[in-house]
Amino acid sequence: MNSKLKMVFQRRSVRRFKSGGLSDAVVNDLLEAAMAAPSACAKDPWHFVVIRTPATLQRIADGLPNGQMLREAAAGIAVCGDPARAHDGQLSYLLQDCSAAIENLLVAASALGLGACWLGVHPREDRLVHLRQVLGIPESILPVAVIALGLPGEEKPLRTRYAADKVHQEKW
Repeated sequence: MNSKLKMVFQRRSVRRFKSGGLSDAVVNDLLEAAMAAPSACAKDPWHFVVIRTPATLQRIADGLPNGQMLREAAAGIAVCGDPARAHDGQLSYLLQDCSAAIENLLVAASALGLGACWLGVHPREDRLVHLRQVLGIPESILPVAVIALGLPGEEKPLRTRYAADKVHQEKW
């Protein structure tokens, strides 16, 4: 592992959190990092819903089977996309742009000493409906994921998942 890339290798999904909140400045830093992501033709189709109210985090967790860590998270950020703003109005570009923003947010959270976990929402219809209902997301906006955030309650070692058999040189 190249030590200069530590920030990438230390990013891990954290599913246990300690008590403690996140300041507005830290949340803003995370959102700035997310919005620094590349976007097809710089369309930036993303929107972010910041959730800090414990009762709302609980309600979101009720509809995300793998999102139970939201119950102890300090905050959540729902990442959504506006199909009308995506390059050529294409769902694929919207998903790529939002995914790039999510990865930036996750790496930034790790660099700031926070724990984070990416919870997929799209394409599961029941999760889309649930998140729209809980957060009042307009029908025209697509919920892509929710990120659980907080002070990490678990430590994980740095890692790479590099697999040489998945690399092809020049052609398959």
